[in-house]
Amino acid sequence: MPGEGDGRLRAEEPAEAREGSGPILRRRGIQRPAAGVRGAGRSVREGDTEGREPAVEFLSVGDEPAPAAVSAVLGLAEGAPACVRRRRLLLDGKPVLLATSYLDAVLVAGTPIAEPDSGPGGIYARLAELGHEPVRFREEVRSRTPSPEETERLGLAAGTPVVLVCRTAFAADGRAVEVDEMVLDASAYVLEYEFGAP
Repeated sequence: MPGEGDGRLRAEEPAEAREGSGPILRRRGIQRPAAGVRGAGRSVREGDTEGREPAVEFLSVGDEPAPAAVSAVLGLAEGAPACVRRRRLLLDGKPVLLATSYLDAVLVAGTPIAEPDSGPGGIYARLAELGHEPVRFREEVRSRTPSPEETERLGLAAGTPVVLVCRTAFAADGRAVEVDEMVLDASAYVLEYEFGAP
């Protein structure tokens, strides 16, 4: 794992403690998908919570139509299939994040991306092997009231909002190769973004 001073991704760390709170994570959004994590044969989420005993619960993978907005970003024709991967992240036994990734089903057909276990380094490492390594990311962040299903899957207390992070991964040619829609328990995360001066 990279050291603190080398400017690359570090593990998400506990934020300041709050009395009565559950697990708290500091999510460093800009540095998160660093190639150093993938190069070490670990997925992005494995790098997120090092030393905190995280568990990624695989929910499903399969081809299905993507939402229209996602299809537009991925450049898919209306009704074209997307490979959809759904996961849930648990920290210290508590669910804290739901994630749904959308990829072009034709691009990833017959690869480990379309399987429950995508192999060392996760789907970004597999995309790199296909010649479509993600080199740039865009994230959109907003918050809202959770749906009943999200409340149940995350075990949320009444009144707890969720944070939505939609990350799009782009290959060197500018093609969007993945859209990852994440639903975070707002009580479990601090989102940290660092920017250089213009």
